[in-house]
Amino acid sequence: MKRLWIQISAGSDEPIYLQVAEQISRAIAKSELQGGDKLPAVRKLAAELVINPNTVARAYSQLEQAGLVIAKTGSGTFVSDPQLRRGGAAEVNTLAERMDSVITRGLNLGIDSRDLIAMFKGRIERFVQRRGLGRKK
Repeated sequence: MKRLWIQISAGSDEPIYLQVAEQISRAIAKSELQGGDKLPAVRKLAAELVINPNTVARAYSQLEQAGLVIAKTGSGTFVSDPQLRRGGAAEVNTLAERMDSVITRGLNLGIDSRDLIAMFKGRIERFVQRRGLGRKK
């Protein structure tokens, strides 16, 4: 089982279960967690983060609904195989809404749209390189 680094921000407007789910989702996207990796038991992670076990269970449930993990009764929760993940319209809509939120925040910070696009492209390139998906030029 790989060690997870999850940081909870108590002052955040985002619910704790979403913070946990988002950080695990990010670790999967960055290939820090890969298909077949076992996540910590709900109670163990809750104790490490000093949060209610129901909060971790809710985060895991959210990840399972997104198809990122699979809960196996009696065995634990595992990162799903990327080739078996489903990508439905609901997930795409959620992604688009989050992108809109990031765009709005950037514009409100006074970042020019071209600079936002450049930032976004740079971040994508780094993710792709880390996962070994980049094309050699």
